[in-house]
Amino acid sequence: MLKVLKAGFYTTLQDAGRFHYRNKGVPVSGVMDEMSVFKINSLLENHESSAVLEITMTGPTLLFEKETYIALGGAKMSATLNNLPIQNYKVYEIKEGDILSFGRLEKGFRSYLAVKGGFTSKEILGSRSFYKPITKINRLIDNDNVPFSLAKDFQPKISEIKVASFLDESVLEVNKAPEFDILSDKQLEEIFSKTFTVAHENNRMAYQLTETITPHTYSMLTSATIPGTVQLTPAGKLIVLMKDGQTTGGYLRAVQLTDKAICILAQKKGGDPISFKLV
Repeated sequence: MLKVLKAGFYTTLQDAGRFHYRNKGVPVSGVMDEMSVFKINSLLENHESSAVLEITMTGPTLLFEKETYIALGGAKMSATLNNLPIQNYKVYEIKEGDILSFGRLEKGFRSYLAVKGGFTSKEILGSRSFYKPITKINRLIDNDNVPFSLAKDFQPKISEIKVASFLDESVLEVNKAPEFDILSDKQLEEIFSKTFTVAHENNRMAYQLTETITPHTYSMLTSATIPGTVQLTPAGKLIVLMKDGQTTGGYLRAVQLTDKAICILAQKKGGDPISFKLV
């Protein structure tokens, strides 16, 4: 087991996501930053959908109750293993009783912890990803336990990788969404020329942007949405749906983030600047 001594701000269990249930209103969920998680699961030679801990803004303190191997990725959070600094994207051997802690947030917003073989909590609708009420809880709290399998004598083919960080990137590449052609030339010019600021109203469901563009009076029926859909409200506000976002919405779907752009945005916090680029 992994014992949660201190849970941090918002620590959840996530895997690749919960698919094939959107028609019943169930969000995909899953890791917000897929690129970082793919790298650390690859280092541990895990399946790409293996469950990891997603750690937001303030990290937990964790006690390992049996042996395994770990790798960290995503945001830089001054992680220490038994009070000694450790790096992202490097495999570390864990002994029974080792303690992993996280300190000051240095860069990015979400960090990830992978263990050899992945965390092995119960699957619900084909996924271990937290999403209440599909799962009983929506985040870990102090004294929770997270199961994983014992791993000994693992000899990774690659024990460390150098990653070209995208934590400083702020340009989000997008494609046209269904209502793109309804937007006026002025609205489009505003979307692609302005620098927007991530509002403090941001979470796994959606990121709101502080600045607005020209309002509209167009009304539409509720229609399908997916992670990365950028909605435009009648008041001119832009809302970017994320992994726990609703499966339908009644706002104009202006543009659609690429998979990489979702990962970039997932590492932004309130006050950070972003801009859009059509591809």
